[in-house]
Formats: sequence, structure tokens, C-alpha cells
Amino acid sequence: MGKLIMRLFLFFSVFFCFSAKSQEYKEGLSDGVLFVNNQPFPVKIFSTISVRNLENFTEKEFPYSILIITNKELNTYGLPLFLSLRERGYQFLDKKFMPTESLDAIKYLYKPKDRKRYLGTGSKVTLKTSFMIWDPVKGINLGFFTLYFYSLMYILAFGFGLKIMGWMFRRDRVDEKYLEPLLTLSLVGTVLGARLGHVIFYEPELFREDFWAVFLPFRTKPQFEFTGFTGLASHGAAIALLITTLYYSYRVIKKNPLWVFDRLGIVVALGGFFIRIGNFFNSEIIGKEAPENSFFSILFPQMSPDYGPTVPRYPTQLFEALSYLVLFFILLFFYAKTRKKYYQGWLFGLFLVLLWSIRFLVEFLKEPQGEEYISFALLNTGQVLSIPFIVAGGVLIFISSKFRLRD
Repeated sequence: MGKLIMRLFLFFSVFFCFSAKSQEYKEGLSDGVLFVNNQPFPVKIFSTISVRNLENFTEKEFPYSILIITNKELNTYGLPLFLSLRERGYQFLDKKFMPTESLDAIKYLYKPKDRKRYLGTGSKVTLKTSFMIWDPVKGINLGFFTLYFYSLMYILAFGFGLKIMGWMFRRDRVDEKYLEPLLTLSLVGTVLGARLGHVIFYEPELFREDFWAVFLPFRTKPQFEFTGFTGLASHGAAIALLITTLYYSYRVIKKNPLWVFDRLGIVVALGGFFIRIGNFFNSEIIGKEAPENSFFSILFPQMSPDYGPTVPRYPTQLFEALSYLVLFFILLFFYAKTRKKYYQGWLFGLFLVLLWSIRFLVEFLKEPQGEEYISFALLNTGQVLSIPFIVAGGVLIFISSKFRLRD
């Protein structure tokens, strides 16, 4: 049963990743249609969070109508440019495609290919595209501060993880006093390891250029700015979690580390689901350019220009999130409905093989998360770092019978 599930899971993952196709977009533009009072007007869609990119783009003249999707960054830093664009024929529109003079209400900049197609205040306007446009708010404004969805996903990950781990401790008749130190060590290890992993594997120059930004949620150069921990790498989190769990196993709960890892892998899989959903809200960890008519194509107007032009892309955050959720239920099934939990290391081995195989395969569809300092045989940094975990998982599955507990 276990082998069948593993084979089916990996087969569908491989089939999906290698059947996906990419597409190039001229001038970083994608296609849409504005329906004005039910009359179609084709437009070319452009978006960026970079004022410089917007300025370079609007210096060109195009033989078609242009619709620019703005965002918080442009509305904050690009207003002087917006005013100059209005003088050059661009119309300010709000989120309902109505003309607006309020600079705070600008959602679109529109320049028709002829003046007869400017939008009026009494028009009924809708935008139709063959792809989804993902342009949400990034958090909940509570008045005195903003609760960002990315932070909320971390809270949910650790909250649900604690509940599930408590359920397993009760099921295995283990004192729940050992839960709090496990949570503390896991939280510190995950955040610190993920941050160090990102800097070491993808941005090592930060140690030299802005040392404090490695460990603290702000940068000091070129100016002081609160940023949060915007660079986190799952490989670094995995390594740190291994270290903290070994300490917890030997010095706190005093059990075979494999016993702890078997149960921790289940909650980590669920945590991975929440974290990738947070990445989706942040328009990060995005995929490569996708065909406009693909079922999976999504435009991310808030994505970083470091990924390239803002055009429809694969939502690799969702691919990983859903895969991790399936993995969570697979592991939970084997823990609760089979005797595999008595083979210490088997569940964790399965976790390692499947999770890092998912990561390895999805990397074929991802844009690089930074400089690729580690590469081998056309594999990128994320794939090379995944291979040792996959191998380790296979070894654990093979030797788990040697660490079998009595029922």
C-alpha cells in the first residue's frame, strides 16, 4: 500500500511538471479585453512594482491600447511619474475602471490607441483575460498595526502543529509537558535556520554588505527600513530543525530521535502548506512564464521585478502547498491507520522522500530565488540541495525495521 501511494504521488508530480510549457511575452505584455458597454476593446496589459521599469516602458509608443495595473509601491513612489503620464495621454482609472482625479484611488493607467476610446464616467467596464489576476491586499489593517497574511500563516502553521502534536502525544501516552520545549526549539530553529539558509545559499554577500539585516527584520543600507524576514529558505529550516530536534530528543524528552522525527514530519508537512499559501499572498516563490490560455496561468502585479517581466506565470506556491497538504494526509493515514509508526524512521523517511521530491520537481517550473551559487548537471541550487534529503529518506525507510518498537 505504501509503495503504491508513493509511486502514484511521484508519477503525477513528474507528469505535471514535465508536461507544463512556457511562453515568452514580447515587451512584457499580455493580452486582455476591456468590455465597454458590452463592446470589446483589446488591450495589452503591463505591470511592475518598479518605478524605473514603468518609466522605461512608458517612454515607448505602441500601436495598441495599453492598460497598466498599478499597486501600492507605484502609488507610493510613482505619483510624479503618473502626473507626467496624464499629460502624455494616460487616463487614471479606479478599481471599477471609472475615471478618477483622486491620486489615492488610482488602480489602472489606460492609454487607448485612439482618443475615441477614452472611458467615460457612465460606462460599464469589465476586464476579461484568459488568465487569473492575483492582486490582493497583503494583510488585515487592525488600526494600530497590520496583520500580514504571511505572518498569519506562520501562526496557523505552529498553532495547528501544536494541536496535532498534542493529539499524537496523548495517543502515544506521552506527557504533554514536553510539548512546550518542542514548540520553542522548533520555532527558533525554523526561523533562524530558514533565514541563514537563504543568506548562505542565495545571498551570501549580505554578510558583508549589511550584516545586521541577516539576523534582524530590517535593513540599514542604503537607509534604515523595516522589511520583516523576506528571505527564508526551506533547506536551511530543514537543517536547523534536524539539529534542534536532536537536542530535544536527547536532552529533553529522552527518546530515540527517529520517534520524534516521525511525528514532527507530519506537522511540518502541514506547516509547509500554510507557508506556501503565505508566499502566494506575497506574490513570491513564483513560477516561470506560462501560456496565457493555460488553466494555471496567473498574473502577479505585485511580484518582484527580480523575477523578470510581470506576465502570466505558474503559481508554484500553490503547486507546493497542495502537494504538502496531500503529503500531510498520507503521513497521517500511515500514522493512525497502520503499524508503520512502530518502525522508527519509516514515517520520517517517507516524509523526506516525498517532500523533497516535490521540491525537486517543482523547481523545474520556478524562477530562481536569487543567485544560483550551487548548480550541477543543469540542476539549480534548490534541486541540488534536495537530493541529499531524498537519499537520506530512502535509507531511513530501508533500515527502519531495525528500530522497530513493540506494539
